[in-house]
Amino acid sequence: MNPTAMALRSGWSRGLIELRQSFTNAEELFSHFLWPVLMVTTLFFLRDVSFGQTGFFLGALALPSILGMNAAMSMVSISQQLTADREDGTLLRAKATPHGMVGYLLGKIVSVSGGLIADLAIFLIPALFIISGLATGDVRSWLTLAWVLMLGLVATLPIGAVLGSVFTSARSQGLLTLPILGVIAISGIFYPITALPEWVQWIAQAFPIYWLGLGMRSALLPASTVTVEIGDSWRHLETLGVLSIWAVVGLLLAPIVLRRMARRESGSSVTARREKVLQRI
Repeated sequence: MNPTAMALRSGWSRGLIELRQSFTNAEELFSHFLWPVLMVTTLFFLRDVSFGQTGFFLGALALPSILGMNAAMSMVSISQQLTADREDGTLLRAKATPHGMVGYLLGKIVSVSGGLIADLAIFLIPALFIISGLATGDVRSWLTLAWVLMLGLVATLPIGAVLGSVFTSARSQGLLTLPILGVIAISGIFYPITALPEWVQWIAQAFPIYWLGLGMRSALLPASTVTVEIGDSWRHLETLGVLSIWAVVGLLLAPIVLRRMARRESGSSVTARREKVLQRI
């Protein structure tokens, strides 16, 4: 077996092991349930709130948007994990093995993607019992949900890896989380984007979070709800195009950035970061 194939096989196994550990560790298991429970609670209070004079309920409009938001937030998760592994020397050990960075990156993608799908299921199953009026009886709805989710992950996870390469410590991750929360706020997740000023709408459409939410809404909402969207259209071609552009940029940029970052890693740099952490403690 050639080294690359061995690295991919090792990365796949590593990802499955990390995923299993995340559901057997009490702290990580709590985090898997915390966010879905908070979102289900939010939907419960929005379920009977109408959006203007349209007759549509905010709970139904927000449910698929939250699915898209969580998919986009996976880039924060992979960024945080990569930064932590860089800080404790895990990344340095991966660098020392043949094609280790390839296996490492694949392992992270497998574990983060698997955890995300589990989180979405934890959120979606109870939410379907709370929110009525969803178009979940059509096979095409679930197929659309699947391709938007898969393309969304490809569009966001490599970008998350790039961002994780930029930050040198877990403490600096707040510099990433806050701007992403700001983008979420203007991306039509909890309130239709058409209610926002036009210049804000243009900013939101430059990021994948809006398009993930739009794609999810097109999959799960009745056709009549398209009237609250920009141009009264689900814009599937635009969704495909924007997410594909983000995916291509991320897949081209991530390996370059990761290789450069790995070349800068050494035992002395890991030791220096540990000493800084100990000094703060």
